[in-house]
Amino acid sequence: MEEKSGMVYEKECYQIRGALYEVYKVLGTGFAEEVYQEALEKEFTMRHISFESQKVLRIAYKEEWLSKVYKADLVCYDKIILELKAVKALLPEHEAQLLNYLKATKLKLGFLVNFCHYPKADIRTYAN
Repeated sequence: MEEKSGMVYEKECYQIRGALYEVYKVLGTGFAEEVYQEALEKEFTMRHISFESQKVLRIAYKEEWLSKVYKADLVCYDKIILELKAVKALLPEHEAQLLNYLKATKLKLGFLVNFCHYPKADIRTYAN
């Protein structure tokens, strides 16, 4: 994840993390994933963080598109995937989901966020 000048997308990551922590601070734990996503979208808008919600990710096989598509919860700045969860604990399949999204899109960075973790949100960063 390191480049010559430091972390990948350092400024953008700082802004995203600030919004994630604000949503967690206001809502706490216990809501459904969709509630956190909507609140995060509102927070991103207030902070002027560009994002696309439920972005369709297409998968290519030998240079042909497959009919199966996936939807990333959020893609920020057209380059950072956010996969949101509201579960008791993150599992290996949650990590695999984000890593597959990164592989499919060839994007460099993703966040896996669990809002139902106490005493603070579980925010994990993955580089492709």
